[in-house]
Amino acid sequence: MKIIITKDYEELSAKAAEIMLEVVRKNPRAVLGLATGTTPLGLYANMIADHKENGTDYSGIRTANLDEYKGLPKTHDQSYAYFMRKNLFDGLGIAPESTNIENGMAEDAAAECARYDALLEALPRDIQLLGLGSNGHIAFNEPGTPFGSGTHVVTLAESTVKDNARLFKDISEVPRQAFTMGIRQIMQAKKVLILASGANKAEAVCKMVKGDVTESVPASVLQLHPDCVLIADEAAAKLLGE
Repeated sequence: MKIIITKDYEELSAKAAEIMLEVVRKNPRAVLGLATGTTPLGLYANMIADHKENGTDYSGIRTANLDEYKGLPKTHDQSYAYFMRKNLFDGLGIAPESTNIENGMAEDAAAECARYDALLEALPRDIQLLGLGSNGHIAFNEPGTPFGSGTHVVTLAESTVKDNARLFKDISEVPRQAFTMGIRQIMQAKKVLILASGANKAEAVCKMVKGDVTESVPASVLQLHPDCVLIADEAAAKLLGE
């Protein structure tokens, strides 16, 4: 695992954009595995600024997202489909048909998981972007998720619900379940880029990098990936030197 420590979130976002843009420029038909949450917002803003200033072309790019809340339609302003359109796709001019995400309103959850599994097998990702949960989760793969897992429905840990509550009017509105890409499929990406910002992620970063590879810390599996880059700001990396 390559580790890049930045002074602050702004530098983290700029460095992440350099890595993502290198993939896009080398392969105009790359498949980008993308993530939601607050951590990637700076990266996405940098990508949009570059697109406007330098004309980086996304017409041949395809995307696949990690996860989606179960029970939220794609038009809901807290759905991840809405988040991606608002914070990245519209700004880059990526057509909806070039983007992929689980259907949060699917009536048959097992069939939806099988559909997304098949899609991911047919759409190998050139790079997979990840955030890091405060409990060590990646995507919505909570502690205890088997490393061999495919797309599945997960009941979110209470810590994850609390982390996400700031985005809703009330914690009671936060969905308790989500569809998520499995750990097996995350590990199939050619390159993994994981971002961690803030002191509340420091313990998870330390366990991911220096701890045992264990399903109790899902992100620890990234120690086994052949091309994984962690970008952490100083606050998130503060325990790595101990």
